[in-house]
Amino acid sequence: MAGIVVIFDFDKTIIDCDSDNWVLDELGFTDLFNQLLPTMPWNPLMDKMMKELHAQGKTIDDIVEVLKRAPIHPRIVPAIKAAHALGCELRVVSDANMFFIETILEHLGLREYFSEIDSNPSFVDEEEKLRIFPYHDFTKSSHGCNLCPPNMCKGGVIERIQASLEGKKKIIYLGDGSGDYCPGLKLGEADYMMPRKNYPVWDLICRNPMLIKAEIYEWTDGEELEKVLLQLINMISLEEDDANSSQFISVDCKLQTMSASKNAFPHALPVPQ
Repeated sequence: MAGIVVIFDFDKTIIDCDSDNWVLDELGFTDLFNQLLPTMPWNPLMDKMMKELHAQGKTIDDIVEVLKRAPIHPRIVPAIKAAHALGCELRVVSDANMFFIETILEHLGLREYFSEIDSNPSFVDEEEKLRIFPYHDFTKSSHGCNLCPPNMCKGGVIERIQASLEGKKKIIYLGDGSGDYCPGLKLGEADYMMPRKNYPVWDLICRNPMLIKAEIYEWTDGEELEKVLLQLINMISLEEDDANSSQFISVDCKLQTMSASKNAFPHALPVPQ
């Protein structure tokens, strides 16, 4: 199964909340955040909020303890471990930030399962204050994508990953937000898009599913994510096995095998006529 790269969004995909909002809500800074949100972009606002937390006596340990309590569906951790055990390469592409993501993954015992995390850089400075910066420095130049927030175009990240992949690797992309629509558009016909049903990315896809070249399989919660993801991995494995042994079996037999494996699989998103 070395031929599959599974790329996860983080907020509301791996964890069941928005990590930025979770930290601010739990530490009592939501009102200030909402007051300032109309005045500046989200990413630099989060950096400003970390300064405010520090000024009001909140420590890095306070932030870490809140992150450790972030809600997560009980089937997400087993799903990630199973996908890794099946030989998939796992990555995260997220508009959260590295400190939040790595803290939560380490707490869950999952950090080692991911080969790469692409997110907004962050670090603890000499004053023990968390600093958060944009993945793409939009103060110097634009990334040129009008679908994505100014600090990160996930589609651009996916294109970089695609360019780095060796051989005919398939991508499975999982996400929920509007920022996950652009990477979905970058996937090819051999790839798979797993949008969270009734979330912003799902709504965007449903407007015109034909724009997504990849096969689309929805999920609603962690239990369904696990089921669909692992069935997809197994289906791809069967197809690869069929392709590798095609010189030894008849065409009819091969088609029957592939058909049987797909018939047992959840239906893909229907395309309106």
